[in-house]
Amino acid sequence: MQVNANAMMAMSNWMGNNAHNVANVNTDEFKATQTTLSNQSGSVVAQSRATQSGTDLANELSEQVVIEASFEANTKPIQTQNEMLGSLLDMKA
Repeated sequence: MQVNANAMMAMSNWMGNNAHNVANVNTDEFKATQTTLSNQSGSVVAQSRATQSGTDLANELSEQVVIEASFEANTKPIQTQNEMLGSLLDMKA
């Protein structure tokens, strides 16, 4: 479950950078932030770096779909564990 929570934090970081890039799409001389995810010691980590170019709106919007789906996928195991724990407590009580 901790792996899922870490992945969700990384997705949150990525979405924040993505939203910042979209919000500044029309800002002169704005340098977009690129976020990549990596696996470090069994944990998902978001790494961000400034690019030399502005915002590619088509890329940012398509990444938002990926981020949302990934975030949702990481919530399922947590929801399942919560339901199992609730069922166990109902049986015990």
